[in-house]
Formats: sequence, C-alpha cells, structure tokens
Amino acid sequence: MSRAVAQSFLDQVLAANVALPRHGLVVGTSGNASARDPDTGLVAIKPSGVPYASMTADDLVVLDLDGTVVDGRLSPSADTATHLYLYRERADIGAVIHTHSTHALAWAANHEPIPVYFTSIADTFGGPVPCGGYATIGGEQIGAEILRVGGRSPAVLLANHGVFCLAADLSRTLHAAVTVEEVAHAALLARMLGHPREIPAEEVARQHAFHAEHYGQGDDR
Repeated sequence: MSRAVAQSFLDQVLAANVALPRHGLVVGTSGNASARDPDTGLVAIKPSGVPYASMTADDLVVLDLDGTVVDGRLSPSADTATHLYLYRERADIGAVIHTHSTHALAWAANHEPIPVYFTSIADTFGGPVPCGGYATIGGEQIGAEILRVGGRSPAVLLANHGVFCLAADLSRTLHAAVTVEEVAHAALLARMLGHPREIPAEEVARQHAFHAEHYGQGDDR
C-alpha cells in the first residue's frame, strides 16, 4: 500500500529513531525523532510506546501540521504536539529529536545551561546550551518554552525533563543530540575535577562562525 509520503523519507525518519538507542541517548521506548517532508509538508514521527528494536517504517505515523493523522495505523508519540508546534512556528526546522540522555538530563535537573567550556560547544551551539523552565508534557507549552529560550541553538534542555534538538534536517539534528550529550558528560567531569573556565563570548562567536564557514565539504556543512 502506498504511503502519503515517499518511502525514502520514511526510511530516513526510521533510521534517525533507531540511531537514538545506538548512541545511548534513550532507553526503553522513551524519546522520539520526527521530520518534515520537504515535498508534502507532512510530518512523520515515532509511534508511542513502540520498541526501537522492532520498529519499522510502516509503524511511523504521518500527520499534517494541525495534528490530523493522514497515514499510519498506530498512535503517534505523546510529544507530537511539541514537534508540530515547532514546525508551525519555525519554517526553517526540518527535524526534531527528543531524548532523555543521562548527562544532559543531569544539567536539566539543575535548571542549568551547559557553559561553553569547550570549542565543540562553540562550534555546534554558538553559546551555552540553553535550559528552559519546566513545562507540562503533552501540549504546546514545551514548544513555546523551547522557542522562548533557545534562540538559534540546535539543542535546548528542558528543566526536569530532557533535551529537544531541532535543525534543518535529520542529520544536523541527530548530530546536535549526540553532541549535547557528549559535552554534558565532559562538562560534568570538568566540574567534578575543579573549576573549568568558559571560553570568552567574542571567541565563541568567532569559533562558531569559523566552524560554519570552513568545516566539512561545502553543502554538507
């Protein structure tokens, strides 16, 4: 049976979802990845409560931006309202990933952004990884809080909850999700060892711009 979006698009969304446990960013059935199809504007997202190991592209749920299911036999993620809110509010967002990765969650529990202790934070996030306040799960409040505090950072911590990553495509969004957990872990170790120093703001800006302009092979940056 044909789907409302191309099979290749569904395969990409599936691959992003199953990458989450592979990178140690989720356990059990927690977390989710979604993407906006550039051809139709529809969104494909992980179904609620389905184990990653057994998930197939046929399990993904396809919705319009108002939340109407247009394709799929399962219920979508409980975080669907947050994903759709972000897509409606920001036309530049092509993918959203939500995790409860361990070390990032530790910072979120303290309601504390991750400081720019490393050049990798400057490169990817352009400043401290912001932390928003607590917001109720299941509605648009989380999405509004992400946009309130996030600026143009591709990752935002949500107090007592976890991490939301958002970027132009699945590759960039997954990179942000992996990187935020890596730097959260390293920053925690740095704090345990002593008194880490933050990179000055002007050097953060310079480093972020340099990375954007010179890293990678042109179109893949």
